[in-house]
Amino acid sequence: MATWPTELLAVIWIGWLVSWTVGSFWSARTENRPVTWRARVHRLPIIIGGLLLTPWTAQLLAERPLWNPGKGGTYALAVFLVAGLLFTWWARIHLGRFWSNEITRKAGHRVIDTGPYGSVRHPIYTALIAATFATRAAVGTAAAILGAVLITFGLSVKARAEENFLSSELDPSAYDSYRRRVPMLIPFLPRG
Repeated sequence: MATWPTELLAVIWIGWLVSWTVGSFWSARTENRPVTWRARVHRLPIIIGGLLLTPWTAQLLAERPLWNPGKGGTYALAVFLVAGLLFTWWARIHLGRFWSNEITRKAGHRVIDTGPYGSVRHPIYTALIAATFATRAAVGTAAAILGAVLITFGLSVKARAEENFLSSELDPSAYDSYRRRVPMLIPFLPRG
């Protein structure tokens, strides 16, 4: 059953979504975007995963948690969630006007390899995956586990599609060099 403090996580996510949407108006002009289903196939698992993560889905399905982190554990996971979502904002601000919700090449687009982009090539996705797993741990239902897996899958598909697109749109030698130096999603793992 959805109760406070797990609803706190939903409130945090809603606040982030609203701020993320409002921030989307601050972006450079799009010069090119892939127009294939492969560039958008990531959306469905992310949307379904997000719905499965909500405490209201567990309530609707009359699903009992597989574990209960307790109020203290849930509040600790909420702090982890906020840290992850703040990291997404740091990465987005660092990317500046090159950021887009879609896979695109913006006017003047170049490889950004400083700040959070020096640790992983897709820090926004990395932080969203971490925030998703914090939410999954707090909600503790089978639906939440499936939701976290679907979101992780969707973001990894989007990251690969974005890399293929940017490799062809930006200076190939600069992007290939970046790929060799910096891991894709998980810091300190092998590159590629």
